[in-house]
Amino acid sequence: MARTVSVAHSALFCRTSLFQHRNGFKCFTFSIPFSTAAASSLPMTKKWTRPVASAVELGGVKLARDDVVRDDPTNNVPDTIFSKLGMQLHRRDQHPLGILKNAVYEYFDTNYKNKFDKFDDLCPIVSVQQNFDDILVPADHVSRSYNDTYYIDSQTVLRCHTSAHQAELLRKGHNHFLVTGDVYRRDSIDSTHYPVFHQMEGVRVFSPDNWEASGIDATSYAAEDLKKCLEGLACHLFGAVEMRWVDTYFPFTDPSYELEIYFQEKWMEVLGCGVMEQEILRRNNRPNNVAWAFGLGLERLAMVLFDIRDIRLFWSTDKRFTSQFCKGELGIKFKPFSKYPPCFKDISFWVNESFTENNLCEIVRGVAGDLVEEVQLIDNFTNNEGMTSHCYRIAYRSMERSLTDEEINELQSNVRELVEKKLNVVLR
Repeated sequence: MARTVSVAHSALFCRTSLFQHRNGFKCFTFSIPFSTAAASSLPMTKKWTRPVASAVELGGVKLARDDVVRDDPTNNVPDTIFSKLGMQLHRRDQHPLGILKNAVYEYFDTNYKNKFDKFDDLCPIVSVQQNFDDILVPADHVSRSYNDTYYIDSQTVLRCHTSAHQAELLRKGHNHFLVTGDVYRRDSIDSTHYPVFHQMEGVRVFSPDNWEASGIDATSYAAEDLKKCLEGLACHLFGAVEMRWVDTYFPFTDPSYELEIYFQEKWMEVLGCGVMEQEILRRNNRPNNVAWAFGLGLERLAMVLFDIRDIRLFWSTDKRFTSQFCKGELGIKFKPFSKYPPCFKDISFWVNESFTENNLCEIVRGVAGDLVEEVQLIDNFTNNEGMTSHCYRIAYRSMERSLTDEEINELQSNVRELVEKKLNVVLR
């Protein structure tokens, strides 16, 4: 029988030393750690600062700020990320992400009655082994770098994908399961990228009895079942649409595919999937089985289905946003309640070898939070002495009101000070 399960107290919550991602393990090169709030030592206009909770509760487990944000060279989790822990937007039935999650549940409950166990309250703090090793992410893969992943310490991270729970659930004997949760990646700043977003992972395990009577090999059997299942899911969410399968690569599946649909006059990727690597099954006491797995990003699909143009809106508490959505009503078109003007500020500096754009974006987010709409490289050049200069344009825009010149100038001044201090660059 299918179950909805909370296992926050299980081994999935790993505090001992207490993944669709892009190669090279990089050492921690920040001159000063990002573990404390980026703007904590600088004055800010009070109405723009939000107090950071000293503790959050995840699935019944209480986490203190010091469990996640530490003044330690192996920690790069800022307060802006800690403040998102425990928000669980995907568990709110009247939120676009919760509505979408429940629509996917409805599809699986209708077509695979009492088969799929559902997990949506697993703690996002996982071990490096769970996040990378258990799903065969190569040791030199870029996703392991401190530039891409939030590390609590050298062996503990905020999960980059819900696949981090796959091995544990397989070991516990689950054969059909869906895992939904918030995931964390250091990323660029624009209307479609945010350092916290939500994923759903699906896994189905087959035994020899399933494929032996079909007359085809196990891998082909699983791949055919996978495609049939996900084509049905796409129709359930988007209606009668044209689809195509694109071969791709993931470390944890072979063969691997992306499902694309023709929607609103263009091809759009819906999800990534494939037949699970046999090594994962072997390591988790399933040597005689085959399985498929898929992963989809809730925000990516919800932005299309609800016509939400800015990913920051998912975190809004403004009633002009939240009141537009109703439980069980998939695809209500969001009506923008206002479009406040942006303010653009440029910052130029000479970079060093350790500079990365993700580090810059972490500082800007730490200062401006959701008031920053985009950070874009608009110019770069190298002079005769071999020094490289970058110029970035920062777009500030509130989704709820107009910003004053004084507020923007103060934000930009704090950004400039922290960029120079923390990134060891020379401002121009």
